[in-house]
Amino acid sequence: MKKQTLKQEPATDLRGAPAYSLVDGARYLKLPAPTLRSWVVGRPYPRAGGKVVRFQPLFSPASKRPIALSFWNLIEGHVLRSLRTDHGVSLKAVRAAIAYAEREFEIEALLLSKRLSTDAGQLFLEHYGHLVSLSASGQLALRRVFDDHLKRVVWDDWQFPVRLYPFVSRTSDTVANPIVIDPAIAFGRPILVRAGVSTQAIADRIDAGETVTALAEDYGLEPSEIEQAVLYERAA
Repeated sequence: MKKQTLKQEPATDLRGAPAYSLVDGARYLKLPAPTLRSWVVGRPYPRAGGKVVRFQPLFSPASKRPIALSFWNLIEGHVLRSLRTDHGVSLKAVRAAIAYAEREFEIEALLLSKRLSTDAGQLFLEHYGHLVSLSASGQLALRRVFDDHLKRVVWDDWQFPVRLYPFVSRTSDTVANPIVIDPAIAFGRPILVRAGVSTQAIADRIDAGETVTALAEDYGLEPSEIEQAVLYERAA
């Protein structure tokens, strides 16, 4: 079986280029910044007897000096976010589960593979659940959250991500996808799908004193879409 690899040319594929700071990446994914940082640079971990060890990162940022994330990294963070929704992520267990699934299915960069929605993803979750001792009901709930996250990713013909429809807020469970992140549009910044305008521009105009109704008329959108853009930009 031929190993699945990333179909990209670093010099031309915008998806692999450094484009987001850690702060922006955390804000776009609605993750605590320290959490995302630990995933890309690792973190110290105290053990019995006062010894401190360091867990290695779960994925590598597009740039390490300074740290900058790519669109690929946003997808990896988005997928890992599903493991944090119901409970804290065990870095050790996640790494072991990723390695196990990649080895079994001969997949490189599992967190970017469309097969996360099928067999490889199921094996990954089962192994992760076993390592963190999740109950049967816990595994079922985790699978549901995981699937909800994967539905927000669009893959290309090479089976790798091209678009991400992020959650509006950390606690949002809406099935609507009014906002998209596409590395080929607006320099990869979040935009309202129907108007192509950045969510930051919407929030800035609201802060400048314009009304939701006026902006909705200006862009030919529903007021609820304007409100979603503002919520996305300002959600803690």
